Amino acid sequence: MTDSPTGIDRDPDPRPLRENPPPESRRTRLWRLAYNLFPAYRGTGARIEHIGRDWRYVRTRVPYNWRTRNLVGAIFGGSLYGAVDPVYMTLLQRNLDDSFTVWDKSAAIEFIRPGRGTLYAEFEVDEAELTTIRGTLSPDESIDREYLVSLVDDDGVVHAACRKTVYIKREP
Repeated sequence: MTDSPTGIDRDPDPRPLRENPPPESRRTRLWRLAYNLFPAYRGTGARIEHIGRDWRYVRTRVPYNWRTRNLVGAIFGGSLYGAVDPVYMTLLQRNLDDSFTVWDKSAAIEFIRPGRGTLYAEFEVDEAELTTIRGTLSPDESIDREYLVSLVDDDGVVHAACRKTVYIKREP
């Protein structure tokens, strides 16, 4: 059922987390540590939990604790959005070469049900998506790509969904 102005499904089916995410490398583990220590991301209360060694998969976690709780006892919406904000842009920057400029352009978030436990988000950019981007853009052309990410609990129940629009330009 999509009864929202953003077109995000307000009653989505459960989305269980991947049981076997792609393996991390030493390098992606170090990057994960760096991102989690970066003040702007650290301040959200979220943590990057896993980065696949090919930079095509990321899992983030938003714990339910005193740092992320709002006045009504649910996870603060800013923490939920902050957990998902930089990820698709980063995955695309890491997988496209230097001839591409990648920026977050816009986002919409729907709060479907209160989060009163740890929530997770999984992001994936597959080879087909990267091939489409590379094949679509000639030098000095740009496109906007949309990605949907859900924040789910341990049972896969969706608590929030975010639609991200990413601007991609191939430089001349």
